[in-house]
Amino acid sequence: MIELTRLNGRPMTLNSDLIKTAEASPDTMLTLINGEKMIVRETIAEVEERVMAYRARLLAIVAKRLHNFGDLERIAALASLDVEAQPSATPLSK
Repeated sequence: MIELTRLNGRPMTLNSDLIKTAEASPDTMLTLINGEKMIVRETIAEVEERVMAYRARLLAIVAKRLHNFGDLERIAALASLDVEAQPSATPLSK
């Protein structure tokens, strides 16, 4: 969850996983996955930074609970949007 500010100045908390797109027009308009649109005072860069900070905090919490580094690598790979960084499956040799 990230804290943002509505245009009227009221703070709100938003589940960042619901954000589909963000546009600057000139205010920042967020379109959620359900089609709802929200206008916030923060810039797109500020929204992105808050989303990344929130996800980093989640990964840090998970990392503290893991017992070995291999688990951490798997969690980081699952959280990554870079599919190319994932190890590819190789066929078994006969």
